[in-house]
Amino acid sequence: MILSSSRIVFTGLSCLLLTFSNECRSQEVKPGLDGMAPSKWITLKNTQAPGRVYSFGNGTYKTATHEDIFVKAWLPLVHTSKCSFIIGPQYRTEQVELQKNDKDNLIRSLSNWSLRSVGVDIRSINRIDSAAWILINANINQSGSRADGSFTNSPLNYTFSAAYLKKRSATNEIGVGVLAGKGFNSITVLPVFIYHNNYSKKAGLEISLPYKIAWRYNVTPSDIVYFKTEALTRNYYIKRIDTDGYATFRKLDVDIGVVYNRKITKLVGVELFGGYRKNISSKLPPGVTGIKTSGIAFSFEVYIRPPGR
Repeated sequence: MILSSSRIVFTGLSCLLLTFSNECRSQEVKPGLDGMAPSKWITLKNTQAPGRVYSFGNGTYKTATHEDIFVKAWLPLVHTSKCSFIIGPQYRTEQVELQKNDKDNLIRSLSNWSLRSVGVDIRSINRIDSAAWILINANINQSGSRADGSFTNSPLNYTFSAAYLKKRSATNEIGVGVLAGKGFNSITVLPVFIYHNNYSKKAGLEISLPYKIAWRYNVTPSDIVYFKTEALTRNYYIKRIDTDGYATFRKLDVDIGVVYNRKITKLVGVELFGGYRKNISSKLPPGVTGIKTSGIAFSFEVYIRPPGR
């Protein structure tokens, strides 16, 4: 229940943060502050977290790498000075890759890129006055394992969030809102608090509790460095090996590290992350115990910015 609620919270808040990052460009005053990471039209991201160790209950210990590939694209539907409405299809494939292949291991349904997550974000930015907006986001996704057929049987997850964002000055904005969602056998309603502040020409603070805390430094107009703490979850519906029923593979992690964002051209950019991934909690297949579930993690992302932005 706790993990499902957390997944909904962090997924919805990440959607809100992306909405704040300059998605509505036709307004004279826009959500987001100067110096924040640019908006992303198309994203391709690979993340790896090696060195995880699991026990299989018979004295056997195996080392694995958690790896995922994520693709997302935004499609504008409505874009006026008063309202912006876009949708963002997204796709993720993930695996728990063992160093030694074992056809009889208890996490085979999580290996060989079997895990799938398909969803869509629906976002709306509604202007109230010259420096205030209502931001609305809905997310629908389905996740499971292709290897055991659970993906087609997995239930849909829903998230809805709404926030009021006020730009108090060119260097400061604050937002409050509410997030509601329905996940695997769980329903949650939680408050949202956002605070962005550029306290100097090159540095700023970006907070979206309970999702993310980050300190930003703009090295050049094209180079940004972040020191961040960011929560993320994975939640997959999988078929149990020992019965005919279904269960969930869940993990709640917190990434602590450094992000480097580089704008290569007007359209193309890259983003690198390196740091420590702390596992807060995990729900693994029956018979599997996590021995070392935290460790280093790194990611590489290539993105395309919206034309003319």
